[in-house]
Amino acid sequence: MTKVLAVTGYKAHELGIFDDKHKGISYIKKAFEKRIMSFIDEGLEWVIISGQLGVELWVAEVVLQIKNQYPIQLGILTPFLNQEKNWNESKQQLYNYIMANADFVDSISKKEYENPIQLRLKNKYIIEKTEALLVLYNDENPGSPRFYIDEAMKKQARNPSYEIYYITPEDIEDLVREELYESPSDW
Repeated sequence: MTKVLAVTGYKAHELGIFDDKHKGISYIKKAFEKRIMSFIDEGLEWVIISGQLGVELWVAEVVLQIKNQYPIQLGILTPFLNQEKNWNESKQQLYNYIMANADFVDSISKKEYENPIQLRLKNKYIIEKTEALLVLYNDENPGSPRFYIDEAMKKQARNPSYEIYYITPEDIEDLVREELYESPSDW
């Protein structure tokens, strides 16, 4: 039973998403909601993210939506202070809303960005503090999630009970097909 789950995936630009209204975001959110709900049914208590743009903030929105009805909490462990300071205003507003509504927020490094080591430490720290990883990932496009997966595999080598769960592009495509099948009048 997983009680504390790290969740990550691609940044929006790695998915070719440059608009907050992109239709793909809703499918990504649905895929994570479906998986997180199954974890909640099995005793999940915490979802832990680092607050990066893209999948992590979309997952945070999902958790904040369902936490009123289900016993789930959102923890955000940022890699460094003020990670959002160079983001555009709409992304900062979303980030600030999520940070204000999370159940726990802290920064791993108590300094602003200095170098990439802070990002590696964030990956390692979050993996060490969790019992499993759920990640949106495609082997053909490793991108930034690969760094989390590398840390998770190292932990799994030491602790075989550490699980790595994947949401794949095929899972997202299945949701699109299901929706089209349910509402063929939209064809």
